[in-house]
Amino acid sequence: MSKNTIFTGAATALITPLNENGVDYENFGKLIDWQIEQGIDALVICGTTGEASTLSDAEHRETLRFAAERIAGRVPMIAGTGGNDTAYAIELTKYACSVGADACLVVTPYYNKATQNGLVKMFTAIADASTKPLILYNIPSRTGVNIGVEAFKKLMTHPRIAAVKEASGNLSQCISEIYECGENLDFYSGNDEQTLPILSIGGIGVISVLSNLLPKETSEMVHKYLDGDSKSATQMQLKYLPLINALFSEVNPIPAKAAMSKMGFCENYVRMPLTPMEEAHAEALYNEMRKVGINV
Repeated sequence: MSKNTIFTGAATALITPLNENGVDYENFGKLIDWQIEQGIDALVICGTTGEASTLSDAEHRETLRFAAERIAGRVPMIAGTGGNDTAYAIELTKYACSVGADACLVVTPYYNKATQNGLVKMFTAIADASTKPLILYNIPSRTGVNIGVEAFKKLMTHPRIAAVKEASGNLSQCISEIYECGENLDFYSGNDEQTLPILSIGGIGVISVLSNLLPKETSEMVHKYLDGDSKSATQMQLKYLPLINALFSEVNPIPAKAAMSKMGFCENYVRMPLTPMEEAHAEALYNEMRKVGINV
């Protein structure tokens, strides 16, 4: 555990229910309540799965404020506040802290990328401005830039840099990161199919897309592993692998939105440049949902 452990177990990278008029707060509130009732360990609001990149500034802020009020301290709320404009990320982080977020998830800067030195300076500036712990989000497949081990070693000493969401997919790199930084940073899997592999090398949880659909089961899988029942946890990881693959058969969160719409939690509405799921992929997804007992 790091100096500021935010949660152990599974956090849902929550969808943001949208329709043609904007954010559907009625369904968003119901979804938050259901997730907590199902036993999720934490909620990530306005992350990648929450379509933060196409929310307006006003929508982003109001979605964070609404979620903090609705969650009301029942589980930790992690606010997505990163971006490729450091000054804006700082302001959004300060706002999230002010409305009740327990931590902030800060992604590497996309498009303009950055050198490793630039990453250290950016994350340090955001952490300096924050009053809550940060989770650094490493997802080079989307941003085009990878946080290296040496950068993590510099960042891990900051009192408010607490954790890493590791979605590089590179387990060899993850092992090096945890070896060098594991006493100072908590590590969460950012890829559902790698939850148990990252737990096995010292991770303490997952920030999950799968748990939009299966919050109870995803949390149980992690806690079973951490409690020493690796056999049952492994069986669960393998059981849900086809569903996980279907949830990423098109770019996230297109399939997650389709799945949650089928479960009655939202409209099947994503903002351009995302488009609704192709019919053949959707039918394959619904079939995998049925196989694990989801009634659709």
